[in-house]
Amino acid sequence: MNSVPDSGPAARPGHVTTGAPTAAGPSFEALPTSLQTLRALGSGPRGLPEAEAEDRLARTGGNVLPARRPVSRSRRFLRSLRDPFTSVLLCLGLVSALVTAWGTACVILALVAVSCLLRTAEEHRADRSTAALRELVATTATVVRRTSAGSPPRAREVPVADLVPGDVIRLRPGDLVPADVRLLRADGLTVHQSALTGESAPVAKRALDLADPALSGAGPFAQPQWCFQGSSVTSGSATAVIVATGGETRFAAAHHGRAGRRGASAFDRSVRGISWTLIRFMLLTPPLVLMANAALRGRGLETLPFAVAVAVGLTPEMLPVIVTTALARGAARLARSGGVIVKRLEALHDLGAVDVLCLDKTGTLTEDRPVVAAATDARDRPDPDVLRWAAVNALWTLQLAELPAADALDEAVLDAADALDGPEPGAADAVDESVPGRADGSGATAPGAVGRGGPSAAGTADPDACEGVAVLPFDPVRRVATAVVRQPGRLGVHTLVTKGAVEAVLERCAMDGQERARLLALADRKAASGLRLLAVARADRASRAGAYTAADERGLTFLGLVALRDVPAPSAADALGVLARRGVRVKVLTGDHPGTAARVCADLGLRPESRSGPGDVVTAERVDTLSDAELVEVADGAVVFARCTPEHKARIVSALRAGGRTVGFLGDGVNDLPALHAADVGICPGNAVEVAREAADVVLAEKDLTAIDHAVLAGRRSSGNIAAHLRITLSSNLGNVIAMLTAGLMLPFLPMLPAQVLVQNLCFDAAQLAFAFDRPPASVLRRPTALRPRHFLRFITGFGLLNAAADLATFGVLALTLRSTSGDGGEAAFHAGWFTENLLTQALVMVLLRTGRSTAERGAGGPLRAAAAGLASVGVTLPLTPLGPLLGMGALPPLYYVLLGSVLGLYAVGLTAARRRYERRHPGDVPGTAAERTGTSRGARSDHAR
Repeated sequence: MNSVPDSGPAARPGHVTTGAPTAAGPSFEALPTSLQTLRALGSGPRGLPEAEAEDRLARTGGNVLPARRPVSRSRRFLRSLRDPFTSVLLCLGLVSALVTAWGTACVILALVAVSCLLRTAEEHRADRSTAALRELVATTATVVRRTSAGSPPRAREVPVADLVPGDVIRLRPGDLVPADVRLLRADGLTVHQSALTGESAPVAKRALDLADPALSGAGPFAQPQWCFQGSSVTSGSATAVIVATGGETRFAAAHHGRAGRRGASAFDRSVRGISWTLIRFMLLTPPLVLMANAALRGRGLETLPFAVAVAVGLTPEMLPVIVTTALARGAARLARSGGVIVKRLEALHDLGAVDVLCLDKTGTLTEDRPVVAAATDARDRPDPDVLRWAAVNALWTLQLAELPAADALDEAVLDAADALDGPEPGAADAVDESVPGRADGSGATAPGAVGRGGPSAAGTADPDACEGVAVLPFDPVRRVATAVVRQPGRLGVHTLVTKGAVEAVLERCAMDGQERARLLALADRKAASGLRLLAVARADRASRAGAYTAADERGLTFLGLVALRDVPAPSAADALGVLARRGVRVKVLTGDHPGTAARVCADLGLRPESRSGPGDVVTAERVDTLSDAELVEVADGAVVFARCTPEHKARIVSALRAGGRTVGFLGDGVNDLPALHAADVGICPGNAVEVAREAADVVLAEKDLTAIDHAVLAGRRSSGNIAAHLRITLSSNLGNVIAMLTAGLMLPFLPMLPAQVLVQNLCFDAAQLAFAFDRPPASVLRRPTALRPRHFLRFITGFGLLNAAADLATFGVLALTLRSTSGDGGEAAFHAGWFTENLLTQALVMVLLRTGRSTAERGAGGPLRAAAAGLASVGVTLPLTPLGPLLGMGALPPLYYVLLGSVLGLYAVGLTAARRRYERRHPGDVPGTAAERTGTSRGARSDHAR
């Protein structure tokens, strides 16, 4: 706890009786004045004595977020055993040990151990990389303290972790607010609260001695006298007293309240479905084998090891190892090449399966700075002098108020004015000219609205030629800033230039109510089109020596409006196009004004695929009126959601998942935590707040859509290899099991001995490891890759029956070639022939069922072809070596190899024809099928080369 509890009902000096605004008991927000807050904290404007600060630090603990307990490697290892595939293998290993099939049990348990060790090592590496990102957080703050109770205060830098409730701190532009504070003094202070609220625009803050009745129903973030940990200062300066630190801040409370347990991800759902399908098969296989052999052959429990071996043969023993290896290789490649940290290995698969990406627009689709889109007069006609007068106000407000830096809007105005008056012809066109339309009441102006126009009613202004006299800085109550300047050649006259919110400026202008209503309607139309507006007015006053006050801001002449818009990030449009071609739909979830969000999306070409109702933007108010079922339909069709709270974002993400989408969410603030946990895969940039980095599955080096595209590609490569392994292995295993069960009922002896099944599985398992290192086809990168149990079941059933047909054909070949052989020699030869055929058909399947490849891709070399060749060599040669007799395999007549070659040739032809037919009939089941390959472009090939 980082507030200091007191044992008695009254506060003793230096002790805190109330918690942070989120703590139980009385809240500091209930204290109406800053003086009462200081008294409750046992502090004062001169700060705490050093000894008292040290005492409080010892009692409250450091100003750090409650850290998650680090997970040990042994705990990670045990967690990895809960993976469904790993659990299935572990059970099979234990069953094999119970029936004394020690070789099978040892192999299975060794594979389980290797898979768990690989997963543990990779996740531990990701955790270490994430911990290194904490160094990006600011580590010091300016605090006012006294060496003793009677000494003067002195400002100095101290570590943020050493701050305590009651400390008085100073804030400047660029500072992170290190704790929850109440402002004692503020001068033009604005802060970014986007990490807490999602609102991209800076929020004005000011010191209040009494609560503002107009804000009594607003939330804590709307209160101007409070600043919270997680925000940052954009302009102005302030002195504040800390009321809560560490775990008592709203930042920490939001983290603990929203960081709920994530539901099952796309990978979890897919693996669970496939695992249960396998479990059903495996549970049915041993009883069926035992009952069939007992009924038809009179065999008893001596067939139990064979029955267990058949169940093991159905299981893809290498799957956990291949899944872990493929995902770990993809994660390591991302970390090396793009600085992307994958904290949860399964999240890499989920990235490959993502078909909807949700994000905020600020810093991702747009830059963190606006630009001037137009400057128009009262009749909505282009007027460059409106911009010049706005620049006069911005320049002299900055200089005379001694602000350390201009805020983003003033900086945009000054940049646009510099371009307007630049020496090069057409320099004015540097100001944004992309605003379409005419001055026809639509709220948008013609291209080049800020141009070198003719004479203006505003009068010509030159920011550099004017001389500043006085300034009334921006005030959140007045919502305007006024600069008083002296123009050259106008002795005895001071010009007041006022700039600010449209409503506030119009209230100070001399005009009738009808004209004011017309201008407000014009401003509303412009704002609805996504523009931010500044109104500009001026008035001439007789020069005087006395100070200027807010009372002088009356009787002004309205000059016009300066419209600003967000700047799309340079790479945003291209990155959105690439994601769209990959089948990833982008949806914008923002706290901004609907018009602002809609305009940015329109500029970048984001359009809804279906109409979600009136208008393309869905507001939070409309979301509140929808049931969960209705929201699923609306969320799928809409592209932009505006005025979203954290809870709205999470609900929209959950609705998309309920509609069958695999959802990724990109967020960087505390307000994004619910959505990060609701998504299949949570993504955040490296400079996100610490709790967002802790909650995310993937951490990007930068908040850039291009980095997400690279991560999606890596996920699809890994997922493509995993899916190929599952399709090929399960279909081959199913065919072998069907054939062995059939042959076991027809033969007077077991078709394969348990030891032979074990060796066959070991050979096939070793060859399968190549899947983790395979190069997937370029067409796999063109669409989301997901493991869908129903599609897999359809695939493995069809091709498993084909494989079983080839095995049974081989059974006929063996019966033909060995009909003259009897006794143990015939049995050993049968075992050798079956062993050879099984490995040869599995090698063929590995090569021919790599779907989604052109002829050149299938014919290219690679680890999978090499592994298949090695597997075939072992199948042919092992029965001929001295190991053959030891395993119960005998020599085969030459005729067998001739006939087997014919069977394998027919099988290859049938397998190829069946694969092509399957791709035509079920193009959605297999990534990169022939239907998709027709559209494969040079861009896809370049992506593959990446």
